[in-house]
Amino acid sequence: MTEIPAQNLPGQNPGDVQPKRRIADWKDYFDLMKPRVMSLVIFTAVVGYLCAPGDHNPILGALAIFAIAMGAGAAGALNMWYDADIDGLMKRTRMRPVPAGLVHKDEALAMGIVMSILSVLLLALTAKDYLAASLLAFTIFFYAVVYSMWLKRSTPQNIVIGGLAGALPPLVAWAAATGDMPLDAWLLVGIIFLWTPPHSWALALYKAGDYASANVPMMPVAKGPASTRLQIFLYSIALVIVGVLPVWTGLGGQIYAWVSVSTGLVFLLLAWRVFRSRAGDADGREEGRALYSDKQIDNRPARDLFAFSLLYLTALFAALLVEHGFALHTPLFG
Repeated sequence: MTEIPAQNLPGQNPGDVQPKRRIADWKDYFDLMKPRVMSLVIFTAVVGYLCAPGDHNPILGALAIFAIAMGAGAAGALNMWYDADIDGLMKRTRMRPVPAGLVHKDEALAMGIVMSILSVLLLALTAKDYLAASLLAFTIFFYAVVYSMWLKRSTPQNIVIGGLAGALPPLVAWAAATGDMPLDAWLLVGIIFLWTPPHSWALALYKAGDYASANVPMMPVAKGPASTRLQIFLYSIALVIVGVLPVWTGLGGQIYAWVSVSTGLVFLLLAWRVFRSRAGDADGREEGRALYSDKQIDNRPARDLFAFSLLYLTALFAALLVEHGFALHTPLFG
């Protein structure tokens, strides 16, 4: 690997002695696409596609999922391009490829634009009709422009409204398979949409200092930890209720019913613990990029909820995947 002398990273002083910095490789460009977020998009899109009724061509289905994944990566690259300035101010994000100086902003922008165009065109060619491609184009635009350029820096409701972009992939996949958008598809959107605030705010409670240093008005920064804890609990109640609704519509069967009820109760318990705690009153920013560790015992309920929220969403969609992907779907009613 060829190396070049390092420049000062964001947050460091010009006089600090720096190690040599490497030239960007393929992994850095892959990181522009936010692979963790992209993996969630792929997973929920696959579930949405499999839940859609009818017989589906597996090749066209794989191409449709690939197009959706490419669109998610494009949105991630565009977000990395626009947010490079504030990413460089936060310990959790300052080592991302653009603020770390590994990838130039113009490269991230070009990559995002090209991938956006290709993903929409590919989905238009492989989906049932142009509805799915239109939804994908809207999703990319909403995340890159509405959320990244406007909401994120202007309102504490940024993650609530902006969460729509992350909630749409199963609907896009369903539309790719059938050409329509029924209630069951929107329920999948609703689950992810309502899951996003308690998931994101739980992290923000113990990383508020990072957001404050970058002037990002996340809920704990703008409204304080007490208000955030209350809203986490209220959104958690709504989430668990909507999470069970697929059982009544027939989308979720017996396996999903058991999973949604049991994990939902645990989610509510953890959200109640956050509400009753002092999470967020002391900031864990000294831990930098670590998501699950800080030195403040009072923040533990928020960390626990953040970690379990990932398991909760995965469990719900995995249950649907098992039922619809392996012919194990047995409706509880009717």
